[in-house]
Amino acid sequence: MRDQHPDIATGDFRPRLVSDFETASTEEATILSPSCGPRARAVQWKAFTRPLSFGRATDMAAGGEAICVVIGRTRHKMVQIEIQEAGKQGARLIELRLDYLAKAPDFSRLLADKPCSMIATVRRNSDGGKWNRGEDERRTLIRQAIVAGFDWVDLETDVADAIPRYKEVKRIVSYHNMREVPADLAAIHAKMCKQDADIVKLAVRAHNPADNLRVLNLLKKAIRPTVAICMGDVGMPSRVLGPLYGTPFTYCAFNKERGIAPGLLSFGELKHVYHYEDINPQTKVYGVIGDPVAHSLSPHLHNTVFSRLGINAVYLPFRVPRTDLAAFLEQFEALPVHGYSVTIPHKEGAAELAYRRDETVEYTKSANTLIRGEDGHFTAYNTDYQAVLDTLRAELPRPQDGGPAQLDSKVVLILGAGGMARTVAHALHRERAVVTIISRTLDRAQKLAEEVGCRQAEWEARHSLMADVVINCTPVGMHPNVDESPLHHSYFKTGLTVFDTVYTPETTLLIKEARERGSYTITGVDLFVRQAALQFELFTGVQAPVDKMRSVVRRLLSPVTFKPTEELPGGEAPATGIREAP
Repeated sequence: MRDQHPDIATGDFRPRLVSDFETASTEEATILSPSCGPRARAVQWKAFTRPLSFGRATDMAAGGEAICVVIGRTRHKMVQIEIQEAGKQGARLIELRLDYLAKAPDFSRLLADKPCSMIATVRRNSDGGKWNRGEDERRTLIRQAIVAGFDWVDLETDVADAIPRYKEVKRIVSYHNMREVPADLAAIHAKMCKQDADIVKLAVRAHNPADNLRVLNLLKKAIRPTVAICMGDVGMPSRVLGPLYGTPFTYCAFNKERGIAPGLLSFGELKHVYHYEDINPQTKVYGVIGDPVAHSLSPHLHNTVFSRLGINAVYLPFRVPRTDLAAFLEQFEALPVHGYSVTIPHKEGAAELAYRRDETVEYTKSANTLIRGEDGHFTAYNTDYQAVLDTLRAELPRPQDGGPAQLDSKVVLILGAGGMARTVAHALHRERAVVTIISRTLDRAQKLAEEVGCRQAEWEARHSLMADVVINCTPVGMHPNVDESPLHHSYFKTGLTVFDTVYTPETTLLIKEARERGSYTITGVDLFVRQAALQFELFTGVQAPVDKMRSVVRRLLSPVTFKPTEELPGGEAPATGIREAP
């Protein structure tokens, strides 16, 4: 009788006699043999099945294994390097994706000097993996991995019953759907909970924000420790919020560029941006709503300040399509989310949907902040409004008497007619500045000018208009279109102030060319930090460390990569206790 067993040491996949394993223990022979019948498997099931409570999953998290680092490389050498490096960076649980290896795995190399517990996974192509050979061969490799010394093994739900438990090797029974969140997800989960699993894992593809809630809801009702996540950028919140409901761990990539799974965060992001290991059922949730939103620096900024001030809160990016805002706000009351930053394209929609509005929102018809009240209703604020005025007063050249810069009678040219342009126009008009609005879309410029009570001009005429201050409220020059500018360099001169609300990058082409021609410049970083600081205070009731926040943003935008493990500028040590978010 023959079986397809690869030689572990040599990587030889030639057929070998089962008698080659005669010197193995009875238990090893059983697990290595794919031919044991249903009756034998039933006996093995009874022998190896043990009751498992949530306490066991909790113990795992308490032991530092709340993050599972996934490593998938084609070469053994690179796998070994990443295993050791992950261990140095604090990894306590590593999943080895054996399906990525170009050659048969040499377990003696892969498991040598392992720094922590390790999971063996051989993922099929249909489940998002790289395995494209036969299923019998794959199952044989799984059996060999189980006896080779791995602490955990991942078994798909349709395979788990065919491979018996072996000694102390723990079992993850998994389900993957790369297309959708199936309508019968709860039934699939319930069936998996009846299998011989230490942990049940479900990974499904999200198509709308509400899919996150369907997945997280499984955790609330799970009778067996469950890891449930949505794939894709829309599903990112599910990867971070599991600890609210007691998930044993979440997955991340050691090397995000490997593209192991859609939307998979890196180890550094989970550990140092979202502070995943500090999230618990008492953690308050905040976030930024937009589309796109992956580029936003807000999660890094707010989470850094939360951590350093010891506030038990987490801030996430929520990608919400333009037409889905109302449904999203209603659906995510289930968490709930206590406050949102709002960005393109939802600022006007947020103002309309809010139950209450502050006065700046009333006359700008634009909101960049939503705060959930004790009654469950949202109040809309526009922190951009005050931040624009504060930035101009702080950054414009001061008069000879040394007082703050005056905006009264300043001739201001505003480029754009969107949400930010509306806020800037209203703020400056009420300060009695002379405002002119210019937009590529003439109709929008005309409507905004009528609303504010100011002037408007055609886009093509922008270079012929004189101004004291030019404010760019368009996305022109924003990453990735960094080689574009809304104005020709010949327009700039000494005495002109150029203010770009774009902050990624800080030095846009507009700012660079204006400086070169002697104009005074104001970048979008100060505006971004000031509005974020006002939002932070609305979120928490705690005074924001504005100078430190500004330093963090500048370092994030610096060509020299900011290290998220560093302390906030100023040498402030992390708080020793956790303060509840108000």
